[in-house]
Amino acid sequence: MKALRWHGVKDLRLDHIDEPTAQKGQVKIKVEWCGICGSDLHEYTAGPIFIPTEEPHPLSGDKAPIILGHEFSGQVVEVGEEITKVQVGDRVVVEPIYACGKCTACKQGTYNLCEKMGFYGLAGGNGGGFSEYASIPEAMIHKIPDTVSYEQGALVEPSAVALHAVRQSKLKVGDKAAVFGTGPIGLLVIEALKASGASEIYAVELSEQRRKKAEEFGAIGIDPSECDPVEHIQKLTNGGVDVSYEVTGVPPVLTQAINSTKIGGETMIVSIFETEASIHPQNIVLKERTINGIIGYRNVFPAVISLMAQGYFPADKLVTKRIKLDEAIEEGFETLLKERTQVKILVKAE
Repeated sequence: MKALRWHGVKDLRLDHIDEPTAQKGQVKIKVEWCGICGSDLHEYTAGPIFIPTEEPHPLSGDKAPIILGHEFSGQVVEVGEEITKVQVGDRVVVEPIYACGKCTACKQGTYNLCEKMGFYGLAGGNGGGFSEYASIPEAMIHKIPDTVSYEQGALVEPSAVALHAVRQSKLKVGDKAAVFGTGPIGLLVIEALKASGASEIYAVELSEQRRKKAEEFGAIGIDPSECDPVEHIQKLTNGGVDVSYEVTGVPPVLTQAINSTKIGGETMIVSIFETEASIHPQNIVLKERTINGIIGYRNVFPAVISLMAQGYFPADKLVTKRIKLDEAIEEGFETLLKERTQVKILVKAE
């Protein structure tokens, strides 16, 4: 089968490899759609970040070259021994977190903080989203109803990141929020904030196209090149938002996100930073603010799927391009690096 594999920085290859089988405890799916994630782009331009290169990942047993792709949907075509949750023909999505089940974090139920945590499609696995077929541990599988399309299903994983970020924050119904950065995850955070009852949502974004997209989602757009976003938010909210969400991974923006919050406000770090970000502690201490961070998600896939069935996290607003697996490098990865108009590109397995 065809599979897009990471061999090194700026070295993705469409390889022909053996088709996987459903081994004991695994479910084989025919991949339908897979989204290109910001994490995939980070690996392409600056990796390895999550991809194991020297030693095999302790849970997947794999190392580079790795099949990329962890935001995907598909149909079950084969089940291995001891499978009880799904059957052939089921429409499913994948929650791609590897967890050991034995460390302190896992025993506490916070499996996304596992000491050996990895992502299927980044840390290895018997396939990946950017391939024709994938064989996946049953624990990662969630069924989707007929009312949720395969395209929509490919957005469950990134939507789970957004919903987890909002759930882990102190936001309450009626609170005001600011989102710094409106790429795919930032837009999904806006959608999660709407679903959670935020009364006002401010979106700080340099790109005019992405800022307008945030406004389509119901946010109040702010262009940081035309004003001081912190002063503007403080003025519009009479003292700052209750919670801000940093979704750019750009160090100076973290300071802006912190300073946009009110006395006792909170900043959630949602992005992955490639470099260190310096902050002045006084900005936190003098207003008794807090900073929190999230990685991935836990226990939110069912809620996301339910919200999607109600119309939240719409694919028609988020997906800006659909391509074939053969086109994934030039029309997918390279296009996302060059065109700020793109939001989410989906890749169709064949």
